[in-house]
Amino acid sequence: MVVKRNTWKLLFSSACRSLKDAIKAAIPQKQEQLKCLKTQHSGSSLGEVKVENVIGGMRGLKAMLWDASVLDPEEVSLLTALPWQQLPPAPGGKEIIAESMLWLLLTGKVPTEAQTRALSRDLFERGKLPSFVETLVDSFPKTLHPMTQLGMAVASLNHDSLFQSAYEKGMKKSEYWEATLEDCLNLIARLPALAARIYRNVYYPGRQMLELDSSLDLVGNYSRLLGYGDNHSLTEYLRLYIALHGDHEGGNASAHTAHLVGSTLSDPYLSYSAALFALAGPLHGLANQEVLRWQMAMQKEIGEDVTHERIKEYLWKTLKSGQVVPGYGHGVLRNPDPRFIALQQFCDSKPELEESTIVRLVKMTYEVAPSVLKEHGKTKNPYPNVDATSGCVLHHYGLKEFKYYTVIFGVSRALGCLTQLVWARALGLPLERPKSLSLDAIEHLAKA
Repeated sequence: MVVKRNTWKLLFSSACRSLKDAIKAAIPQKQEQLKCLKTQHSGSSLGEVKVENVIGGMRGLKAMLWDASVLDPEEVSLLTALPWQQLPPAPGGKEIIAESMLWLLLTGKVPTEAQTRALSRDLFERGKLPSFVETLVDSFPKTLHPMTQLGMAVASLNHDSLFQSAYEKGMKKSEYWEATLEDCLNLIARLPALAARIYRNVYYPGRQMLELDSSLDLVGNYSRLLGYGDNHSLTEYLRLYIALHGDHEGGNASAHTAHLVGSTLSDPYLSYSAALFALAGPLHGLANQEVLRWQMAMQKEIGEDVTHERIKEYLWKTLKSGQVVPGYGHGVLRNPDPRFIALQQFCDSKPELEESTIVRLVKMTYEVAPSVLKEHGKTKNPYPNVDATSGCVLHHYGLKEFKYYTVIFGVSRALGCLTQLVWARALGLPLERPKSLSLDAIEHLAKA
């Protein structure tokens, strides 16, 4: 795609212009706030840096600007910091949808129903994959991990990056965010068709790919393309799952990777493809698969006679074998993950999930595990995180391909990573470049 200087602005749809105007209205206040921090508080301390911060994965180190959400160990997360329960659902649904969460993350404001529907329509119009990407994805071997396929395909979309093209032809720094927004919306819009195509190729080769439906929201279309469009409960669950997983502060591996790569002025496609490869790691995006395997192993050993006492025995067996209890603990939170509570409330509202053996086992484990972990004494947070239940619900509704679960996570996490990339460009954030130290240097400083 050839884009002449500034002509990319003409590509914004009316719905996007409404969203763009809302962002533009919020930018001056944020820029002024940043300016005041620079001029009045540049020398202020945000806390000390300890050796444990440097050698412990930088945990707890306050060293990154991410404006959408802040996790407080005791109480605050995306769910409690933002008015997510006020967000418009899909027509005929009750759960929040990606479009309303996207608007909220970009503007800090709750969209009207009309704005949400217009954004759904805009994303539909952007959602068709370029033919070269379809050809590329169809050429991948079925044995290639779905997340590898997703990351490669997202990177290939930079062929049509409006930011990259406009940057090469000359663009004011003050305009970076606008071209970035256009790329980000295009990427978010194309993720359902891309992720569904990978699902089809790996698990159901030869099955016809459906076209996007203009009457559906982003996740409604995703569910339909996966082959679950007639399953209203699974579609509603996917809406909630994707909205709630969209943003979780900036320090997690995928969000931080997107921010780091984006700080080099790489386009959103390259930045987010890097984030996806971080998400593919076992210590980040694979957690709900590990929980499901562990719960199913417990179910197999306990059998039909499920009691709190037998769950407690299995928990101690896991811990005494040197393993951790998957789905419990969190890098920041020290109370039950609000996202876990929200998904459990969804389960409690569905009779079929209340009767599900695996979902009931998750709930009963939650009733026992915290006390066991407290007694064990080696876990800072003995409470469940969102992974403790998320994969089990997917499995109940028939989406049982474990390796694919992280792809769904990847569709979701784009909401937070890409919206903050827009804001990084709007605020003119610099290239990220922390100082590294050798073991000898750390030892020397620690002893000084």
